[in-house]
Amino acid sequence: MSKVWLITGANSGFGRAFAEAAIAAGDVVVAAARRTESLDDLVAAHPDQVDPVALDVTDTAAVDRVVTALVERHGRVDVLVNNAGRTHVGSVEETSDEDLRSLFDVHVFGPAALTRAVLPHMRARRSGAIVQLSSVGGQMSLAGFGAYSATKFALEGMSEALAAEVGPLGIKVLIVEPGAFRTSLFGTGKSFSADTVADYADTVGATRAYVETGAGTQAGDPAKAAAAVLTALAADETPLRLALGDDSIDAIHAHLDQVRADLTAWDKVGRDTKLDG
Repeated sequence: MSKVWLITGANSGFGRAFAEAAIAAGDVVVAAARRTESLDDLVAAHPDQVDPVALDVTDTAAVDRVVTALVERHGRVDVLVNNAGRTHVGSVEETSDEDLRSLFDVHVFGPAALTRAVLPHMRARRSGAIVQLSSVGGQMSLAGFGAYSATKFALEGMSEALAAEVGPLGIKVLIVEPGAFRTSLFGTGKSFSADTVADYADTVGATRAYVETGAGTQAGDPAKAAAAVLTALAADETPLRLALGDDSIDAIHAHLDQVRADLTAWDKVGRDTKLDG
């Protein structure tokens, strides 16, 4: 039986790749985007499989309405893909409250609202899957990516708890951690802190230059990423986390090695903190 997918940010990048992969599998895609005209070509090519909906994930008041309407039309939602996102570069000091809150709205509060909206339907059927688009930046961070990684760390923490909660109910949770893929993240999907501090030129400046010039140079293929996600979802034992790309896998290995090295080196100091007696 075909599945019903709800994919946010379905008009480009990973979202478009996921939509195309689901369509190729014979499934129905409720394709969400802020501007539905950006989905016209996908709808024209697959009119019976693509249902375009207007949704800005930061408008959490609209989420319940969208999910209720799609369940009325299609009867269920089998897979939610929280994909909509963007990046931001700035040191922690340079990042304003507005910068930080707006990024949390996209990467945390939007996915949380969508997850809450679909879960009653998935719980009733004792099946479903929630795919959370995180990043290598959800496991470790670099100078300039503090705000971005903060949101992805939050998404991963929430999703890890979610997996423990809904796994016994037959619902899968998959956290996807891509490295650099050929999407619009370094194009239209980027922003920078407005005020810069000269002392961060060598650290944050290098990250800013990488993002400013990196569009079109990324090694990752979004179509292959989508295929990997479908493979993971179809597995009997779907992993909690799926790192994608050599850069992501290598960086996460290095980060985990550093975490273990610090944990081991400071083991005695950390353990010697019990109350005496």
